[in-house]
Amino acid sequence: MWRYTLKRVGYAVLTLFVLITLTFFMMRMLPGDPFLGDKTVTGTVLENMKAKYGLDKPVIVQYFMYIGNVVRGDLGTSITYSKPVRELISEAFVVSADLGVRALLFALIAGVLLGMVAAVRRGSVWDSISMFIAMIGVSVPSFIMGALLQYFLALQLRKLLGFSVFPVQGWGTFAKTLLPSFALGLSSLATVSRLMRTSMLDVLSQDYIKTAKAKGLSQKQILFRHTIRNAIMPVLTIMGPTVASVLTGTFVIESIFNIPGLGKYFVMSIKDLDYMMISGTTIFYGGLLVVCTLVVDLLYGLIDPRVKLEA
Repeated sequence: MWRYTLKRVGYAVLTLFVLITLTFFMMRMLPGDPFLGDKTVTGTVLENMKAKYGLDKPVIVQYFMYIGNVVRGDLGTSITYSKPVRELISEAFVVSADLGVRALLFALIAGVLLGMVAAVRRGSVWDSISMFIAMIGVSVPSFIMGALLQYFLALQLRKLLGFSVFPVQGWGTFAKTLLPSFALGLSSLATVSRLMRTSMLDVLSQDYIKTAKAKGLSQKQILFRHTIRNAIMPVLTIMGPTVASVLTGTFVIESIFNIPGLGKYFVMSIKDLDYMMISGTTIFYGGLLVVCTLVVDLLYGLIDPRVKLEA
């Protein structure tokens, strides 16, 4: 177990190192300059600004300086906001994480339940409804779904009822979290429900389920003792990438619903060529994806004793 864990941690560190390196050099290949948008920054002022952020040095020197800073936990100072990147991320990610967790819980709970119902009631109207919802989630991008929810459930419903049920934009109250959480989590819900249905159907056809039925166990006992535990393994497999996907997907949803999360910094940093902010947010979300994947790998052995991590 420990050897497997150390090996996976080593792979994670290597992955982050490659991510940092690629991000750093790809940013330097972009056309333009972080200071070109400010016409007041010219001559000596421009030289001083480049010196302040270390952009007056050769690229390879900048790279090794940046690697050293990252190792010490310093992600640099944002060129646009003149504040430490780590401070900006820590402040804004609270909102993004709140939105992401709400969307993820909605996707996981509703997706597993829909998949279970569709499998147990295969061929019924519930199966059709579940798969229709899954098809909508897969087919409609989150930003389109967000705009549709704003139009029908916020604007049109307010005209119909005469009062607002769902706010169009904003953050801070429970009502304001409903539409963005649904829009963000629907795609993951579709993936989870389809995977859960397929896995459940496979498990229900196994010999040990037939044996359990022959022993006289009730459908409820078979479902909760044998079926769900084995069927949920494929869902667990995708949870690592799904968590990171949901959290990074908040960028677009935050823009649509005017949510003060990390998305606005990421979008604006690309627009303004804020090297430090782009690198910081990329490293942060890359590290989040790596950690989520590592945790999922280690959970295999706890959920299913048949999985031997050392092997």
